[in-house]
Amino acid sequence: MLDRRQFSMSVVLAAVSAAIGGSGFARAALAAERFVATVLVDVESGATILREGPAERRFSPCSTFKLPLAVMGFDSGILIDPHHPLWDYRPEFQTTMDSQKKPADPTIWLAESIVWYSQELTRKLGAARFRDYVTAFGYGNEDVSGNPGKNDGLTQSWLMSSLKISPDEQVAFVRRFLGRKLGVSDHAYDATLASLAQYPAAGGWTLHGKTGSGFVRSANGVIDRSKPLGWFVGWGEKGGRRIAFARFNQGNVRSKTYGGMIARDAMVKDFAKLAEG
Repeated sequence: MLDRRQFSMSVVLAAVSAAIGGSGFARAALAAERFVATVLVDVESGATILREGPAERRFSPCSTFKLPLAVMGFDSGILIDPHHPLWDYRPEFQTTMDSQKKPADPTIWLAESIVWYSQELTRKLGAARFRDYVTAFGYGNEDVSGNPGKNDGLTQSWLMSSLKISPDEQVAFVRRFLGRKLGVSDHAYDATLASLAQYPAAGGWTLHGKTGSGFVRSANGVIDRSKPLGWFVGWGEKGGRRIAFARFNQGNVRSKTYGGMIARDAMVKDFAKLAEG
């Protein structure tokens, strides 16, 4: 859970930066933080069960954006069902991860967080449809412009770039998805639900969700691998009850474990207790 002393220090740093250093100093101060934000909300009633940490602050969604991407893909007809289309990896995708240099379908894409599959999907959507979906979904700051001067929003905006979303907003999106309030086809909801990974948790809960991993960018926009970010976003289900959740963690030392795996494992471990309120 959030160390409240660390959170208090982050507030002090932000205040000092605003007074003496301007935006560059503020960015450096925020990059030095280490914290966790956790939000749990009852899907049906909207009642907040838990809200700890800076849940209102926006961060890059990283691969948690695959959840709305899946909805877009199935609604548009580019994605067909949990196992179609099966796309082959091509050298021009230029992934640095050997484990992702293989054929993938929607289920493999979501379970193994395959970046090139996301980017091939957005290329097929095209910039206009992609932007329109993000706007219609009310997803975070809705900024899909990408990195300044690079014209890469179609394939990079959610990867430590222009698109940002808060833990509060992640949970709100999950509730809209589960409530079928995104304005898409029934097939888009059903196929996305069938494609997402599931994780058994204590107390009879089953978690459905998507991880996301990344890093803080320095004041000059360079990725700082000593500042890992991690998300786990989705919902828990037990006996007909559903609880939407978002867990975000930011570290301040290099880690051999992806931030998303840290967030996921912590939520799976803690969910049953957190759900009690």
